[in-house]
Amino acid sequence: MAVEKIEMIKEAIKARGNAVIAFSGGVDSTTLAALAFEVLGEKALAVTIDSPFFPRQQLDTAVQTACEIGIQHKVLQFSPMDVPYFSANTVNRCYFCKKALLETLIGFAEKMGYNVVLEGTNSSEIHGENRPGYRAVQEAGEKVFSPFVELNVTKEEIRKIASDLSLSAANRPSAACLATRIPYGQPITAEALQKLEKAEEYLFSLGFTQFRVRIHENLARIEIIQTELENAFRKREEISRYLKSLGFDYVTLDLEGFRSGSMDEPYIRKKV
Repeated sequence: MAVEKIEMIKEAIKARGNAVIAFSGGVDSTTLAALAFEVLGEKALAVTIDSPFFPRQQLDTAVQTACEIGIQHKVLQFSPMDVPYFSANTVNRCYFCKKALLETLIGFAEKMGYNVVLEGTNSSEIHGENRPGYRAVQEAGEKVFSPFVELNVTKEEIRKIASDLSLSAANRPSAACLATRIPYGQPITAEALQKLEKAEEYLFSLGFTQFRVRIHENLARIEIIQTELENAFRKREEISRYLKSLGFDYVTLDLEGFRSGSMDEPYIRKKV
């Protein structure tokens, strides 16, 4: 990635004077926070939203990563379950959640005297998939700034920047909130979220690196990257036994493997 482009990102951040960074600990927000800290120093604050949809393991990673960067860090509580139209789990679920989440961050930023909320959506994410969450970002106007979108920075380029900065998040697998494991139309419940989180923690403990556990009624559909499917099949009995102990009636292994946005596939097919 050209040095000029990185400098453009830093100048765009610096021009805001100070900022709150929406910080999940993933590669996008980590890279954004590192660049913001480089140009703003103590005028940059990373804020992680803690909710029932944010796994405890990811929260721990966010805390550790903020320490690694050296940036000030705060955790805010947020419950999307109280957001109208969210628990019903419609196709626009992410819009309602993101809008409420941004309102929480904006309100906090204004109260604490920060000029803007920086968020890490990148240019690779806003094309080709159902992205109602990004519509909420656009509606926030100047109160929220997405430098990676504004300056056309791709996911691949962000990973390169993170690698150049020696950030531990450089090769961190992409993550998504637990609600994305539940098909549209199936109500989101605290019980389902807890089962999903424990199931994924177990798969992680077995050494799997990139995967999702999707829930369909009371069936668990496991997506794992193709290179690890054979290992998952070898461990199928212990995996099935553990997930059933969590309350799942059936446990299946998706032959197509892991892919982001698989819950949108039925809707995409209908449009074709």
